[in-house]
Amino acid sequence: MLETLQDRRGFLRRAAAGFGYTAFAGVAAMDSLRANGPENPLSPKAPHFEPKAKRVIFLFMQGAPTQHETFDYNPELAKYAGKHTEMDLAIGKQGGKILPAVFDFVPSGKSGLPISEIFPHLRQHADDLCLLNGMHTDSPAHPQASIFTHTGSITFVRPSMGSWVVYGLGSENQDLPGFVTMNPPPVGGASLYGSAFLPATYQGTKLNIAEGQDPVENIRNLRLGLEAQRRQLDYVQELNRGLLDRTADNDQVEGVIQSYELAFRMQTAVPEAMDLVSEPESVREMYGLDRDETRTFGTQCLLARRMAEQGVRFIELGHRGWDQHNNLRKRLKANADAVDKPIAALLADLKQRGMLDETLIVWGGEFGRSTYEQNDKSDGRRHNNRGYTMWMAGGGVKGGMRYGRSDEHGVAVENRVHLHDLHATMLHQLGLDHTKLTYRYAGRDFRLTDVHGRVVQEILV
Repeated sequence: MLETLQDRRGFLRRAAAGFGYTAFAGVAAMDSLRANGPENPLSPKAPHFEPKAKRVIFLFMQGAPTQHETFDYNPELAKYAGKHTEMDLAIGKQGGKILPAVFDFVPSGKSGLPISEIFPHLRQHADDLCLLNGMHTDSPAHPQASIFTHTGSITFVRPSMGSWVVYGLGSENQDLPGFVTMNPPPVGGASLYGSAFLPATYQGTKLNIAEGQDPVENIRNLRLGLEAQRRQLDYVQELNRGLLDRTADNDQVEGVIQSYELAFRMQTAVPEAMDLVSEPESVREMYGLDRDETRTFGTQCLLARRMAEQGVRFIELGHRGWDQHNNLRKRLKANADAVDKPIAALLADLKQRGMLDETLIVWGGEFGRSTYEQNDKSDGRRHNNRGYTMWMAGGGVKGGMRYGRSDEHGVAVENRVHLHDLHATMLHQLGLDHTKLTYRYAGRDFRLTDVHGRVVQEILV
């Protein structure tokens, strides 16, 4: 019996060596799964040019956070408070009374960056944040906008940005997925982390972060030990490789072979990576694991740091409930209380470990909120895709900076950044040219940014 993690790791190394895996000098490679077979698609790949960042941590706040009470200080709202405004949209005129910010903004850091009072911990890192106050996107509907945020498309099923990143760069750890997503929202479903027409190897692995629940379904085999599983898997893979020989390198069969091997190795690697007992109590408290309101998202943030250390390429964290059409003050404050301390801890932890400069942090939702109140009830805001805010930190992005501006109508009017531009910039920081990261499918070269997107050079170091 293999009783300890050390025993299991030793067995996995021996099994991997017998199956054809090698690792040396920080570069992991997989020998052919069959004679003249392809290289492991998750092996590290060379970027197009020298990167600023090695990985991405995307903090997705599903529901569309209001920028007016978080990271976009707009004195125009106080100036026009109570006045009626209208915009001409494709669906007709839409408007209402201007609602000023319901929370105060505080100049923060040496840069004096204005950040809402509801983020007292995050304000301490103001000089690391680049606020993109001129964001805009194509849809004001949650499902479509959430999918667009992740895939760059609304009308077709496309690979998620995490899948594109792993397709372009591979992974630095062959025992963990290259792309993980924690607590993804139900809106958009598996499209938010799917690989679509890219090989299945590049799809995201969903982790459920909740007390008393295994993070990955069926991570434990309740009937067979590792040695018996290895024998069983060797037999199944022999059959799969025979099918692969007969189907002319079928991507789906190759994906099954790769996923079976990764799943086998993950039985040890995932529990080890997610074992937070080994973290000092001071670190657990820093992330808020000792408080009910911060425990779940704090656990995600601490796990993100651990996975970043272990070479996972793209890590997404999910937090739901930012769709405040009513009860804005109470519900938004609860949202901020849940994520403020954990995100601040993640930034501080990465910085003290010398990892923030090589880790690109991105925060935001699928769109933003209107400047006018919901149904003139002064306690909520409507959807707004024409102007909203996201922020970035680390990974070669300038800190202590505001880029872009929206007017009193909530429309981005200065230094506008479309979602395609954000995707292009994220890939650029990883050393990938968004116009060259393509995949041939159905007679066309597809890419994350479709035929759009520019790198926002103004915010880069």
